[in-house]
Amino acid sequence: MSSVVRHRHFVQWSVSCFVVLTFAVLLGCEPGKPEKKAATQDLPPAAKETAAPAATEQAKPAKDLPGLDAPVKDLPQPAAPKEPAKTPAKDAPAKTSAVEAPVAAKVANQAAAGDANPTMDVTVKWLPKPVANAESEATDQAGMKPYVEKIQSTDLKFDMVPIPAGTYKLGSPATEKGRKPDEGPQVEVKLEPFWMGAHEVTWGEYELWGLGLDQQRRKAKDSDKNEWNQTADALAIPTKPYADMTFGMGREGYPAVCMTQFAAKMYCKWLSAKTGRYYRLPTEVEWEYACRAGTTTAYSFGDDPKKLGDYAWFEGNAEEKYHKIGLKKPNPWGLYDMHGNVAEWCLDQYVADRYKQLGDKTVENTVVPVTKTYPQVARGGAWTDEAPLLRSAARRGSTKDWKAQDPQIPQSIWYFTDANFVGFRVVRPLRTPTAEEAVKYDVTEYEKQELLDYKKAQAGKQ
Repeated sequence: MSSVVRHRHFVQWSVSCFVVLTFAVLLGCEPGKPEKKAATQDLPPAAKETAAPAATEQAKPAKDLPGLDAPVKDLPQPAAPKEPAKTPAKDAPAKTSAVEAPVAAKVANQAAAGDANPTMDVTVKWLPKPVANAESEATDQAGMKPYVEKIQSTDLKFDMVPIPAGTYKLGSPATEKGRKPDEGPQVEVKLEPFWMGAHEVTWGEYELWGLGLDQQRRKAKDSDKNEWNQTADALAIPTKPYADMTFGMGREGYPAVCMTQFAAKMYCKWLSAKTGRYYRLPTEVEWEYACRAGTTTAYSFGDDPKKLGDYAWFEGNAEEKYHKIGLKKPNPWGLYDMHGNVAEWCLDQYVADRYKQLGDKTVENTVVPVTKTYPQVARGGAWTDEAPLLRSAARRGSTKDWKAQDPQIPQSIWYFTDANFVGFRVVRPLRTPTAEEAVKYDVTEYEKQELLDYKKAQAGKQ
């Protein structure tokens, strides 16, 4: 009986196999030939879950680091897609004039090929042609005029004031009231002409870059895809702030504060890209020269601190907050708020005995490149300071306390939670430096590594 059952089951199984094979042939299948495996089938289990999102992310710029093409060393790299992603130049052709198109295409192609990296490269290497502005043009000091710089593709503008070439004594004499040891010995410094912002950079200007507002507005309008915007969009921008950096003191028309020196430098790169003119932070010696405006007294208006209220916001009249730019009298060269309101970043690392190191010979424009996070130079005094700290020669360096309440690990390279008294203004030299000369005014090797390290630490947290 059992043999009969087994025979019946065998017959049924044979008939079933015949039917399945016949059906497979009719559908066009090829028995004996395995189906193609899915792209993720050969990947490790963890990679299968992330391969698709990773491929998508590869085609996108990092949120706070557009233009940083090289992968950070030691970071695990996602699986490469089988077909290369299309470049922005192919997906979204630039809407430019016939004259601008070749340059715009070159910028886009270089960025796509990894040949251009505005964040890491010296600004003058990739600086676009200048946006038309007749008042900003000059071939010598005699031709320099005050001019208004309009940030193209926006409604915002700011004033630039010419600063003549000259020689002055950096630091303060031993007899000056309130003098500190780091202000001497005095050193004679010779400077070429430059323009300087008449005011401190405002929130409206700064947040075009700092919050990515410029990109967002243009994207919404699908407009102005020219060479300046393409270059500016390739620059790194900060991570999102973790608090209201105005601390309720005001935004429209007020000076931007709480950025690090590095962030201020990166804004200058962005501004250079947007205008085609070479902007940067002032060196410490340029800043004091412009503040003094040809004077040798403690303040640009004289030695009497009782007159300070006419020219500055400080501890004696600020009512515990900063104020709108340009409400006080300017110095003799037309610069507002050089004393007080907010202290201003310079390019330099702070070195207490720097003037002693310079010696007793006349030196030309000099800068101490940044090689560590603290201290870095800020000048001018602030709304929080007493009168002596607003003197033309008064110096200060940043400290770790300026980030005491920063909740991030690691702490941000973009913001200071406890420095709502520090901002900056920009300068533009009459003579644009060569790439070799400009290295000392640009982002330093230390800062580049700091950026890469921060980016690595932030992986997956944004």
